[in-house]
Amino acid sequence: MSTILERFHEKFPKSQKLYFEGKEVVAGGAAQSRVMHPYPVYISHAKGATKFDVDGNEIIDYVIGFGSLILGNSHPAITEAVTAQLEKGTHNGSVSELEVRWAELVTQLIPCAERVRFTSSGTEATLLAIRLARGFSGKKKLVKFREHYHGWHDYVAPQAGITSPYGVPEETQSTVAVIEPDPTALDEYLTNDKDVALVVMEPTGAHWGQFPVQNPDFLESVREITKRHGVLMMMDEVVCGFRLSSGGAQGRYGIMPDISSTAKVVAGGLPGGAVVGRADLFDSMLDTDPASRFVHPGTFNANPVSAVAGIAALEIIKNEPVNERADMMADRLKLGLSEALSRQEVPGHIHGVSSILHVALGVEGETNNEGISQVPHDQLAAATAGRKVEMLKVAMFNEGVDMFGGIGFLTSAAHTEHQIDFTVEAFERSVVSLREEGYL
Repeated sequence: MSTILERFHEKFPKSQKLYFEGKEVVAGGAAQSRVMHPYPVYISHAKGATKFDVDGNEIIDYVIGFGSLILGNSHPAITEAVTAQLEKGTHNGSVSELEVRWAELVTQLIPCAERVRFTSSGTEATLLAIRLARGFSGKKKLVKFREHYHGWHDYVAPQAGITSPYGVPEETQSTVAVIEPDPTALDEYLTNDKDVALVVMEPTGAHWGQFPVQNPDFLESVREITKRHGVLMMMDEVVCGFRLSSGGAQGRYGIMPDISSTAKVVAGGLPGGAVVGRADLFDSMLDTDPASRFVHPGTFNANPVSAVAGIAALEIIKNEPVNERADMMADRLKLGLSEALSRQEVPGHIHGVSSILHVALGVEGETNNEGISQVPHDQLAAATAGRKVEMLKVAMFNEGVDMFGGIGFLTSAAHTEHQIDFTVEAFERSVVSLREEGYL
């Protein structure tokens, strides 16, 4: 009987060839993040919750544009809007009424969004938010929580898990404090250091909830503490914005940050992000004094192609039960995966909020009524690292399913009950294969 890796090589030969050819010209081997072992699968096209690779394999998609495609791949409304705009132009070197309509939809959906400033990515959005907070407050320091991910730029690279502080000067790192995601620790830090401009967090917990916020009062406590110390609070909603609800995490939990970043869904699956928040935080962009005015350039900020995609996506999210459908599919998948582990008597559990699911093999645990794992973070880290995670992703690809990093799933409104049930069967077969080869 063939091994997991042997089956993978047999099923994806063109991807293997492309990867080794690409290594000669593409730095890192492939342009997309999270290049998998032994090599990534190269996709040719996608529709709905299905994508097709260069070898002609049909694959159920749970990466779903790294979370940006809550409507599914190639949604007709988005492809039609983009196609029509391409005929008008990709860039007109000026402003467009599309930017105004796009921003209006963002302010209608995100509770804290009194003003909107568009960027070209989520990393750019967090960088802009930090710059705005420092300029507004006159303070230098940023406080972030350990393992919380906010992009790859210098200020958020330290202790982010996915990225490293490679190439980041110590002088830059000294302006960033990384603390445990604990309200008491935050209160103590802000009591002792009065030079903090901003506290930033992933509202679902580190790495889109892989290490979840387990204290149900966490967001409320951070909001109270930052207000008391006169420090700005930022929710990084690049992943969970328009996904946990049409208003993101702040809409779901009713906690109002001062400023927030968003990307992925906001641009309908095209490149784009935004910083939103209190109007006064953006006043420096209107300052008539050149010495104090904050100029935020960017060739492709609010470009018309991303704008029409974002408008189309947000109109649908605003008016149709997109989040409810994606959540329903996630609930069905969560139950099915949990039952598969139980049938195979494999230790592990499935956790996550809304349409975000995480798999933790090797550690039993309870979840609260929100679906949040109560397992300590160090145990979750051990359960979501190492060769078994790499091989689970490979085994699932062999079964025709692409899961997010071997540790989770993102569902969309395009997933069907049949696809969910197929995925559960594929997961159970994959778990059996991993156990037979000694990975579990």
